[in-house]
Amino acid sequence: MAQSKDARPGPVSIPSPPANSGGLSGIELTAAALSLLWLVISGAFFLFSGTEGADGIRFLLILMVIFFPVGMIWVAALGARASRIMREESTRLQTAIDAIRHAYITQNQAGGRDQAPHPSIVKKLEEIADAQKKAETTLAMFTSTRAAQIAVHAAAPDAEPGDQPALALGTPAEALHPPLSNADFIRALHFPETADDQEGFAALRRALKDRPSAQLVQAAQDVLTLLSQDGIYMDDLRPDMARPELWRRFAKGERGRTIAALGGVRDRSSLALTAGRMKQDPIFRDAAHHFLRLFDKGFARFESNATDTEISELAGTRTARAFMLLGRVTGTFD
Repeated sequence: MAQSKDARPGPVSIPSPPANSGGLSGIELTAAALSLLWLVISGAFFLFSGTEGADGIRFLLILMVIFFPVGMIWVAALGARASRIMREESTRLQTAIDAIRHAYITQNQAGGRDQAPHPSIVKKLEEIADAQKKAETTLAMFTSTRAAQIAVHAAAPDAEPGDQPALALGTPAEALHPPLSNADFIRALHFPETADDQEGFAALRRALKDRPSAQLVQAAQDVLTLLSQDGIYMDDLRPDMARPELWRRFAKGERGRTIAALGGVRDRSSLALTAGRMKQDPIFRDAAHHFLRLFDKGFARFESNATDTEISELAGTRTARAFMLLGRVTGTFD
C-alpha cells in the first residue's frame, strides 16, 4: 500500500550515553585494588627489611619503588577508560547516522522531495559537482590531443612514397588542406568541455591538421596539464578582460607596461604556485617559455584577419588564460 503524500517520518532516535558513564567501572576498581596491594607489599618490605643507615638517596629510591608502579597502573587504567568511552561514543554516532539515513530515505519515499534540503547537504553536493567538473575537464584535456591525433591518422589514406602527387616549387602538403577558420581556432584553444563534447573534438581535429595551430594546441595542453598538477585550473580563474585594441597592440609586437592590462589574472595563490614552479622545475619552465613563444606567433597570425568579437572570444579561452598567468609570472607585462 502506497504511503500518503503528507506522510512524514517520525523523530530520529539518538541513543543516550550509558547511565553509569560517569561512575567507577571495573577498570577503576581493579586499578584501585592493584594500587592498594602494591602499596601494602612495598611498604611492608621497606618497613620490616631491617636495613639501617637510610639517607636521602635511599629515601628517594623507596618513594620511586612504591609510587611509580602505582602511577603506571593508573595511567593504564585511564587509557583503558578513555578507549572504552570512545568506543561507546563511536557506536552512538554510528547509530545516529543510521537513524538519520533511514529517516532521509523514508522522507523521500513518503513524497518529501518537494522540501528544501539542508544547507549543509546542498553545499556538499555543490562541492562534489565542482570536483566532478574539474575531473571531467582534466580528463578531456588529457584525452583530447591523443583522440584527435588517432582520428587524423585513421582518416588519412595510406600512400606509398612514389604515389604522392608532385607539388610544384616545394609546396608543403599542408597547403592542400583548407585554411583553419577563426571559429575552429578559438574552439580548439579552449579545448573540449567534457569527454563527450563532440563539437569541441571536431574543432580540435581540424586544428591539428594545421601545423602551426597544432603546435600551439599541443604546447597549451602540456602547460595546462602541468598546471593541473598543482591544482591550478583555468576554469577557476576569473581574469580581468582587456580591450581588443590592447590585444592588437600585443600582436604588433608591443610589450611592457603599456599592455599590462592583458595580464588580467589576479589570483594570488595561482600566481605564487606558478612562480615557485618556474623557479624549481626546469621542465615546467621550458614548457612555459615554449608555449609563450608559440602563443605570440599564433596570435599574430590570428589577429591579422580577426574581428574584435573574435579576439574577445579567444581571450576567454583556457589557452589565453594560461598565457595571462604565465605572462605575469615571466614578466611579459613588466
